[in-house]
Order: sequence, then C-alpha cells, then structure tokens
Amino acid sequence: MNRREFIQSSSLAFMFTLNMGHIPLMEKESRLRLGGPIFRKTQSPEEWALAVKSYGYRAAYCPLSIGAGLEEIRKYELAAKKHNIIIAEVGAWSNPISPDPKTAFEAFEKCTKSLQLADEIGANCCVNIAGSKNKENWAGPHPENFSNETFDAIVETTRKIIDEVQPTRTFFTLEAMPWIFPESPDSYLRLIKAIDRKAFGVHLDPVNMVVSPAVFFNNGELIKESFKKLGPYIKSCHAKDLVIKEKTYMPQFDEVIPGRGQMDYKVFLQELKRYPDIPLMMEHLSSEEEYKEGADYIQKIEQSA
Repeated sequence: MNRREFIQSSSLAFMFTLNMGHIPLMEKESRLRLGGPIFRKTQSPEEWALAVKSYGYRAAYCPLSIGAGLEEIRKYELAAKKHNIIIAEVGAWSNPISPDPKTAFEAFEKCTKSLQLADEIGANCCVNIAGSKNKENWAGPHPENFSNETFDAIVETTRKIIDEVQPTRTFFTLEAMPWIFPESPDSYLRLIKAIDRKAFGVHLDPVNMVVSPAVFFNNGELIKESFKKLGPYIKSCHAKDLVIKEKTYMPQFDEVIPGRGQMDYKVFLQELKRYPDIPLMMEHLSSEEEYKEGADYIQKIEQSA
C-alpha cells in the first residue's frame, strides 16, 4: 500500500468509526476473533472491510451470497486478508434430512452451493444444523430425531455434501442443537468418526448444548469438555448467553445479550485463547446497540481473562 492509499484507507476507517461509535476502548490489543453482523450498507470490498474494523471486529460473516461471481469473491477475500479479517462462516441453514423429498433436495443444493462459496472465498467453514424429521419446523423437535435411522441419515447426507464439493480450503460443519444430533461433545465425536471426512468439522455453540438445569448451572464444565474433546475440529463458534426462567415447573431457557445471562464467558475465552484463529460470532440479537453491548461485555471479559 502506497502513502496515498494508506491515507485514503485511514480516513475512510476514521469516518466509519465516527459514524458507528462502536470501537471499544481496550487496555491492550485484542487477539480475539470476535465478529457479528454489519448493519451499515457498503459499496465495495474495501468499504466492507473497513466497516468490519469499525465495529472492533476481527472476524466477519461471509459478505456474499450464493451465486456471487468469482471475481467479486476474490476481491472480498483479498480485502479480508488485507485488513486481517477472518471470514468465519457461510450459513447453509436448511433441512437436508427433511421427510419431504422436495425440501430435502433443495436443502442439499443449498448446502453444496454454500460450501462451494465458503471454499472459494476462504471462509473457515460452511455451517448448518443437522436438520430435523419435523416437516413443519426445519429446526424443531421430533420423536424420530434421536433414532439410529436419523443418525445414519445425517452421516449419509453430510458425506454426500462434502463429496459433491470436495473442498480444499474450508470445512462443512454442523452446529449442535438440543433436539437432534449432535447435542453433546460425545455426540460430536460419534459423528466425526462415522462421517469420516477430513473436510468435516465442528461449529461450537455451547448454548445449544444446554439441555438441563444441571448443565446450565455448570456450563463452564461443558465448555471445557467441548474444547478438550473437540478442540482440533472446531472451526467457528457462536457467542450467545442464556437465562433460566423462574416460577415454572419445567425448565425453560431464554437467549439474551452476552453478559446478561449465566454462560461462563471467562472459561469460554480462556479456552479460545489456545485457538487464536477460531472466530467467535455473535448472533440472534435484534439491533446494532444490542450487538455493541454484547461485544463490549465479551471484550471486557477478554481483557481480564
């Protein structure tokens, strides 16, 4: 980068910072690959990268959708590398094991195309959940979700997705859900062994594995177990928080902004320090202000961890 380009880039970054008011004041430089959605519209790969940096992020969701051209993909990849941003993941949210053949086929197509995009742009992973046997809710509970037949269907479908694309620079990952495989670290290990593909990985979302009050109140141990058993397979993580409702006879949980719940972020961030290039991506919040609150909390904990 020559001097003129540096000045232009620095000026644009400063303007983004003024507009966003988002960069946190940290005592020491963060090594955490924190990321989240970008609310500002951008017109170019450079503007996108500077917008990511203006939030204080060092990781980002894939800025492009299925169908993007190779030239555009390459430009975004180069912009990310220039600004030391990891493109964390391409979402392939769909139900490839649906009992409805049309839904399952469309989901398979979405997964393969999303995995192809992840490979072309150099994202850490393409991520989906396993799906569900529930026809009405693609990510919902169903009596057959924990059957041996469903496990086998997940294995077969995941193999087909990976074999169809044969990625060389990324991984196809499954995110845990409380009502289908994988729902625990050991369930992940069972799937990894059964799928038997080098391009299969783990997308760690500890909140989604909190399936009881016992796990909820000891979630730090769940996080430690996850990294101990799955560490080398983890390609990206989700940052969420959880509260347990009171005055109910059966356990009920609600997602909240990071810092407002009881997930053990001190343990989470200590474990992530051993894997400095694994992104931690916030999701499911409703506004830029909520993401800022979550980011500020996570970065505050990181500074003290």
